[in-house]
Amino acid sequence: MACCGRKRSKLCADPIRLFMREMSDRLRFWKSWPLSLPLQLCAGNVDKAAWAQKLPETEVVEIGGISIYVLHDLAQLDLKPEASGFSVVISGHSHVPKQETRNGVLHFNPGSAGPRRFKLPVSVGRLIVENGAVRGEILQLSVDHP
Repeated sequence: MACCGRKRSKLCADPIRLFMREMSDRLRFWKSWPLSLPLQLCAGNVDKAAWAQKLPETEVVEIGGISIYVLHDLAQLDLKPEASGFSVVISGHSHVPKQETRNGVLHFNPGSAGPRRFKLPVSVGRLIVENGAVRGEILQLSVDHP
């Protein structure tokens, strides 16, 4: 079978099939998203299109008595989360999946579920709120490359 006018090879495969294989883990994740849970968004540094103008730069979310502060770039954090009553700060600009507790506040970066950036893993994050406490999980997605 030909692709791009050439004989098919590992370098020249059906783009739809490649896309679907790469997206399979991501699609499984979103298909399992409970529709009853809220999905909150904030603008990132490359969100410049008209649709993105409606997105806030920060977001505050309350779940199970836990206050969460969401922003794109942790370097833009303009408050002391522990003094402001936040239990979690979620950011993502660096695409580096990471979680650490600072001054009693969980700082959580789920990484990036989009196309692989640099040599970083492709990942998503999950916050689990139980009995007034919160913990994070970073889930690395397997992405096959031809």
